[in-house]
Amino acid sequence: MFTKHLEGWDLAQIIAGLKSAGVEGADLCVRPGYPVNPENAKTALPAAAKRFAEEGLCIPLITTPGDFTDAGMDYAEPLFEACADAGVKLVKLGYWTMEEGGYWATVDRCRARLEGFAKLAEQTGVKPIVHNHSGSTMGLNSCAVMNLVKGFDPALVGVFADVGHLSIVGEPYPMALDIVKDYLCACAFKDLVRKKNPDGSWAIDVWPLGMGFGNFPQVMQLLKDMAFSGPISLHCEYSQHPPDSVIDQCRIDVRFLQAIVDALE
Repeated sequence: MFTKHLEGWDLAQIIAGLKSAGVEGADLCVRPGYPVNPENAKTALPAAAKRFAEEGLCIPLITTPGDFTDAGMDYAEPLFEACADAGVKLVKLGYWTMEEGGYWATVDRCRARLEGFAKLAEQTGVKPIVHNHSGSTMGLNSCAVMNLVKGFDPALVGVFADVGHLSIVGEPYPMALDIVKDYLCACAFKDLVRKKNPDGSWAIDVWPLGMGFGNFPQVMQLLKDMAFSGPISLHCEYSQHPPDSVIDQCRIDVRFLQAIVDALE
């Protein structure tokens, strides 16, 4: 479970909540204001991983601040080293948007920044992954994210495919997952709907799994056929609810997905 919407909880509360929800671990939000953050990660992340392991939980990936887009940032190398010490294998990067010079010039800049992250991966054994996110991000769907990562060693750079955002701006799921299959390291599960507001503007809402645009039985079948073995992060972005209620909804999402898994076996 992605721990973004458990903000305000300490590690003990997060661990208890995750166990209650029935998940195997955390996509740990490592951002300012959380128990583990970029400033304290060098010591706090290995300590958190130890506490999680003692409770039968894991931390297969962390999510960094949205502006974590350059390996030259002060905390980049210490954060990757902290992940290595903690046994965390994947780091979700922040988001690039189109800059001066247009799309292709920005792609070149993004790839130059990914080269820096790839060097950190070589040093630490921790892989940076690019999340496909709808809107104006440079990796908004599978084709776009491949413009960023294609040609890099898949051992050093990966893709974090998001079922919800692909349902908004992505390719059909069989195509979307096949496009990134060589780089696919993790999947984000959330269910979105796109709606038109009375003033004519458009908005995206997060709904419980199975109630939005996502086709989760199809995605689970595709992942099974691919023999996908990476983590699936339940994003549980129910920001309108307090953490206790987010955990309640996560528990429902877990049951929904478990029923799909059981039907595939």
